Amino acid sequence: QVHLAESGGGLVQAGGSLRLSCAASGSTFSRNSMGWFRQAPGKEREFVAAIVWSGGHRTYYRESVKGRFTISRDNAKNTVYLQMNSLKPEDTAVYYCAADIVLTYGRWRSPNDYWGQGTQVTVSS
Repeated sequence: QVHLAESGGGLVQAGGSLRLSCAASGSTFSRNSMGWFRQAPGKEREFVAAIVWSGGHRTYYRESVKGRFTISRDNAKNTVYLQMNSLKPEDTAVYYCAADIVLTYGRWRSPNDYWGQGTQVTVSS
C-alpha cells in the first residue's frame, strides 16, 4: 500500500511560480514511477508529468507544460516535486500525485489507484 500527500498549492498571479510536493510512504519509493495529474472543473483528469524508473529516471510532460514545469524527486525524503513556472490561468486545477504509474495505449494511469488527495492551484489573470 502507498500513501501520498500533496502540498504546495495556492493562489498565484499569471506568470508566477509554485512548487508542489508529494510525500510518499509505504513502498520502495526510489524505484516507483511517479506522476502528476490535474483536473479542472468540468473536465477529465489529465496527465501533467511523470518521472519513471528505467535503469535511471526519465521524465515526461504533456505538451502544454513543456519548458514551464519540471518534475523531480528526492529519494532520501521519499518526495516528488513539481516546479511550475510561468503559470497561466489555464493551469488552474486540482493537482494530484500518483504512484506506480504506467503508460498504456497512450494514456498514463495508476493501475493500483495510488492517488493523493489533491491540492488546489489557482492562477489569476
